[in-house]
Amino acid sequence: MLFQYDLSQPSLDDLFDSYWNGLTELKEEHRAEVPQFANQLVRGVIARLADIDLTISRHTEHWRISRMAVVDRNILRIAAYEFLYETETPRPVVINEALEIARRFSTPEATQFINGVLDAIKRELDGAAPPPLLASPSASR
Repeated sequence: MLFQYDLSQPSLDDLFDSYWNGLTELKEEHRAEVPQFANQLVRGVIARLADIDLTISRHTEHWRISRMAVVDRNILRIAAYEFLYETETPRPVVINEALEIARRFSTPEATQFINGVLDAIKRELDGAAPPPLLASPSASR
């Protein structure tokens, strides 16, 4: 849904209707709670898009959000949203879910990129200091 929104920015009602009406793979036992949870996440991401993109941008040196692949930026957006606003899911679980989606819908390089960005955001939110820079081989001589 975020991919579709990113490309055409339909109203949320139109977005949800077209997505759920076109989806035939959802098992009957999930037809109530899955759409509700997914719609909540999408609404949240869209409502806080500027703050989420700012958070991601702080951790993507030399990569503007607009230059990222649509799939990759929206994987980052939904994970960052969960980090910041849906805090009941543990951050390592959010990262793992994002990486599973990236493995399925993006490239191996993008998966590594997403992992690095989300890990950096997680460290920032956890209040951990960034890992120390390794000295270059020439610096130790």
